[in-house]
Amino acid sequence: MTLEETGQRAVKASRCLISLTEKQKNEVLKRAAENLRTQEAQRKILEANAQDLCAARERGMKESLLDRLQLTGPRICAMAQGLEQIAGLKDPIGEVLFDTVRPNGLHIVQTRVPFGVIGIIYESRPNVTADAFGLCFKTGNAVILRGGSDCLASNIAITAVLRQTLAECGTAEDAVQLLEDTSRETVRRLMRMNEYVDLLIPRGGAGLIRSVVENSTVPVIETGTGNCHVYVDAAADLNMACEIVFNAKTQRTGVCNACESLLIHEAVLQPFLEKLCSRLAERPVELRCDPEALAAAKRTGSALPLLAATEEDWGEEYLDYILSVKTVGSVSEAVSHINRYNTRHSETIVTEDETAAETFLNGVDAAVVYWNASTRFTDGFEFGFGAEIGISTQKLHARGPMGLKELTTTKYRVYGHGQVRG
Repeated sequence: MTLEETGQRAVKASRCLISLTEKQKNEVLKRAAENLRTQEAQRKILEANAQDLCAARERGMKESLLDRLQLTGPRICAMAQGLEQIAGLKDPIGEVLFDTVRPNGLHIVQTRVPFGVIGIIYESRPNVTADAFGLCFKTGNAVILRGGSDCLASNIAITAVLRQTLAECGTAEDAVQLLEDTSRETVRRLMRMNEYVDLLIPRGGAGLIRSVVENSTVPVIETGTGNCHVYVDAAADLNMACEIVFNAKTQRTGVCNACESLLIHEAVLQPFLEKLCSRLAERPVELRCDPEALAAAKRTGSALPLLAATEEDWGEEYLDYILSVKTVGSVSEAVSHINRYNTRHSETIVTEDETAAETFLNGVDAAVVYWNASTRFTDGFEFGFGAEIGISTQKLHARGPMGLKELTTTKYRVYGHGQVRG
């Protein structure tokens, strides 16, 4: 099947989805969750994923990226749970945003409607396949998926379950289509299919996102990489701060909401590093420090790898057991440093000082800002969206974890009784 035929089928499917009721869409999503949980489906998906993992290891993929690629029984069940959560959310389609009657009698109503066809370009995250389908389907959008070559077998297996579900429910199977040709040429053509694709969402590394933003003629919602910071203030509970940094850095290193850079107020630099280095000894975390932090870390006697930070370290998304450490003299200095080097993703302050917290929350330019919590919560599932298409770091209508409402546009319905404009 050609790419043009894929686009035509997606448009046709999107027009069928418009007529589905919320109940019908929810039944499909629940059935898809049930089908993903069957032993047969899990066997096929895990076998396919094993092929992808084997090939990735042979290519020398690092462990943090292998973790993003790997599926397990619990991770497949989490995908199913995400679909069920989406089914439990209110359908935004048809929501009235504006309703007025003009002096001339015209009745103007603005409502939410689907975009139509959404293209998702993503890399080694096979769970995105189910998440993208669920959110797009609930909002009445057909979706064309182009995953990375690293997870092709996994994506084919997951998509087969989803299309089987659509067929069982008497719904257009082409509501979800996977491009099995992962070549750059196919991606380039997809980015220019304005006659079929209404919106394009890239989800992956900085190179992929930059390529889509710079080359696409289809409108793009930009999802961002994550150079996320934790700032430990002078008034921080140091035990709390230690646990937040440990979770944000080490729970999963290969994700965009992991902490990559740590800022510490000079007043608590030594006592905090004493606690943190002891905690991080449970993981092989390398610290890349400014001169003050490096001297303080060495005084702890820690066996952790301790290096002097370079300018490049402050803006780096490591996706690995590496953490840059910067000493600051105030919350304002922390905010300035973060706004210079961050990727507008997720930032945290740990403090018991409400004034410092408000200065940070108001001053940091990011999609999500936290007070006394790990950056790892920037996630559609954790925010109660069921799943997410990605984390938008731009400043248009979608910012932060993108759920159902971010996959809609609007339409004005105007009701008259013969009015003409003079």
